[in-house]
Amino acid sequence: MCGIVGFLSLGGRAVDGKSVIQRMSAKLSHRGPDDSGVFIEQAVALGHRRLSVLDLSPSGRQPMVSPDGRFVLVYNGEIYNYREIRRRLDYPFRSHTDSEVLLAAWQRWGPKCLAELVGMYAFAVWDRRESCLHLVRDRLGIKPLYYYKGGDFLLLASEIRSILASGLVPPRLDHDGLVDYLRYQCVHQPETIVDGVRMLEPATHAVICGRDLTAERYWSPIPTIRQQPLPAATARERIRAALLGAVERRLVSDVPFGAFLSGGIDSSAIVALMKQLRDQVSTFSVSFSEDEYSEARYARIIAKKFGTDHHEIRLTPEDFLTLLPEALDKMDHPSGDGPNTYVVSRATKHAGITMALSGLGGDEVFAGYPVFRQCHRLSRIKGLNAVPRWMRSAAGRAAEVFRPGIATAKVSGILAEERISLATAYPFYRQVFLDRQIRGVLRDNDLPTNRVAALARAYLDQPGFGALPLLSQVSILEMSSYMQNVLLRDTDQMSMAHALEVRVPFLDHELVELVLAIPDDVKNCATPKRLLVESLGRLIPDEIANRPKMGFTLPYERWMRCELREFCESRLHRIAERPVFRREVVLQYWADFMAGRPTISWSRLWMLVALEHWLQRNQVD
Repeated sequence: MCGIVGFLSLGGRAVDGKSVIQRMSAKLSHRGPDDSGVFIEQAVALGHRRLSVLDLSPSGRQPMVSPDGRFVLVYNGEIYNYREIRRRLDYPFRSHTDSEVLLAAWQRWGPKCLAELVGMYAFAVWDRRESCLHLVRDRLGIKPLYYYKGGDFLLLASEIRSILASGLVPPRLDHDGLVDYLRYQCVHQPETIVDGVRMLEPATHAVICGRDLTAERYWSPIPTIRQQPLPAATARERIRAALLGAVERRLVSDVPFGAFLSGGIDSSAIVALMKQLRDQVSTFSVSFSEDEYSEARYARIIAKKFGTDHHEIRLTPEDFLTLLPEALDKMDHPSGDGPNTYVVSRATKHAGITMALSGLGGDEVFAGYPVFRQCHRLSRIKGLNAVPRWMRSAAGRAAEVFRPGIATAKVSGILAEERISLATAYPFYRQVFLDRQIRGVLRDNDLPTNRVAALARAYLDQPGFGALPLLSQVSILEMSSYMQNVLLRDTDQMSMAHALEVRVPFLDHELVELVLAIPDDVKNCATPKRLLVESLGRLIPDEIANRPKMGFTLPYERWMRCELREFCESRLHRIAERPVFRREVVLQYWADFMAGRPTISWSRLWMLVALEHWLQRNQVD
């Protein structure tokens, strides 16, 4: 697990590649405190910051050059099946790293090797013979890779701030990205919130030869060969075997490891399977004095049942207020989430752990979120589109009058659509600020296309997507939007701020493909993640499997009205003064929140607080 940077001259003005790459690499020192290296020749400069997890010796240093001198690799991630691949290669290995196996596989098979990889990765390969740069990102988008293509140069890096540190990119806010952020508390790849900086999309192989950049997808979450319907018992057996194998793969490590344990189904499942494979497991959870937010007692149940070395991080509002500026400073891309992961990652690293497993992805793969039930219920309402649109719209507006609130406003928006379908309803379920609110808070009312709506339409146009079970369709939308652009991005930047590697077994692509092929009646979304619980047999105690879902969140609403009030208020006043915002609307939202009105939630205001902090910290116009 590391950080990578690169500079490629596309002709034109001369740039000192060495100084550029040094500035960019220095900005990623937190991602790789164990070692660093650079490769520079003529038009290209590549840099690497190393966090040693496999083969801690200097033989794993990057950039790494193939024996024939043709290929140069910088790589961030882990290839979990690297030992199996290594056995198939005739190559003069000098290390026991997965990095060298990746380089050997690329030398042997070229881009075809991507079909063989199981893991999380983002890497660049410079082909010295062809003078072409290859950029690759893993199938599910676990590891990030950003790039900026100017008129005569290209930059790449694991983080946006590293690209800004080059001094070659104007730090300007992207207006369309701002609207996307307000809609969904993130900016959807391939775009970012910085004008011109893009993110390589998951499962993508891009090639830069001369001035041209071409890209193609090498994997899709839509299974190309549909499996025959499996009996429920067989499906559960296969899921358990696949998940156990996914956990076992991710325990390959030469450093101390642990697991995040919230006490929910997902993290409990990961810990239970880890204990089947290892005698000693360290677990980490966060607890609060506010009992309605704290899952600590559930985490203790699992820790006791499986005999883990459990660490409980007690977090008071005063502690969080002290950590908050530090957490927001480490945020590479603004997000409505993030500090949660920062807190638990910090404690995990301080306990001497360098690699931790997480239950991230369980909700998306096994239909755990309310949005799955919402979409499923909507699909069962027959004849809804036969009702004239004006009547549906009127009913929605009436509901908002008699029952004001965010959920009602979203239903009203769905009813007002010309045709109600998954493609039109799903974007509303996940939206934070609705478009009419954005038009009120921004001075420019010309809003760009809704990217989640465009994503949903694009998937529906793909062969095979419509044939998938409905819950699998929602899974793909969830993985491609909220999971990749909020959860995975936050997990990467907040864990790597502490040089902690986080691995996510639920996002093993073979497990994902298996679960996507399972019919809705077997998944049974009436009870969250029932298929996962049943597949694990009696591993998960009933008090964990049957309790209401909480999710790992901090008591923001209470703290923002009390201990965090001054912190939030100062940033909201500053962002209200920015020319792009309507000052009176922003401040009215804050007043409504403080008054406890149901039309504005803490999450909408927290997004603005985090955005203002990020804009100031990164000096973005």
